[in-house]
Amino acid sequence: MPMVLRPRPFDLRLPVVLSHEGGFVQHPQDPGGATKFGITRETLARFRQKPVSVEDVRSLTTAEAAAIYRRLYWDPIRADELPAGVDLTVFDFAVNSGPSRAVRALQSALGVLVDGVVGPVTLAAARAADAASLIRRLTRDRLRFLSRLAIWPIFGRGWRRRVLAVEQEALRLANSTPQTQEGSI
Repeated sequence: MPMVLRPRPFDLRLPVVLSHEGGFVQHPQDPGGATKFGITRETLARFRQKPVSVEDVRSLTTAEAAAIYRRLYWDPIRADELPAGVDLTVFDFAVNSGPSRAVRALQSALGVLVDGVVGPVTLAAARAADAASLIRRLTRDRLRFLSRLAIWPIFGRGWRRRVLAVEQEALRLANSTPQTQEGSI
């Protein structure tokens, strides 16, 4: 019987995030400045460990963006160890607002020590939680946080659409059987 390789959760969740990030953008009111695939100049410089230009951001490839998202966002939140759906919710939150803030929101929603680091207690609580309820709580907390930002009037409509779309996909994943979770998206 031939061995069937299933895509890893990261490879399935990344397209969801990228679908909301788009290509190169340099909005004058975005404090992140030039971005491509949601990767800012500052993030690209941190990843490459050297200063980068706007042109470097413009020429960013999807492969490098994926490597950045894996190393700087997915791995720090230990998303491979989170339940299906919760992984996407926390990952997208991390991409939008930083891994530490996303983890602190997760920990707060779980009622565990809020330290911004995913450890065994956070993972155990996430696995024991009702995934759908946790996803909904994280969505409410995320929208509450975003709506308090000074740039909400400019970007709020798009952020709200994104957060609610991610919630719907995350709920679908959480309600899928283990066999269909990794074959979807």
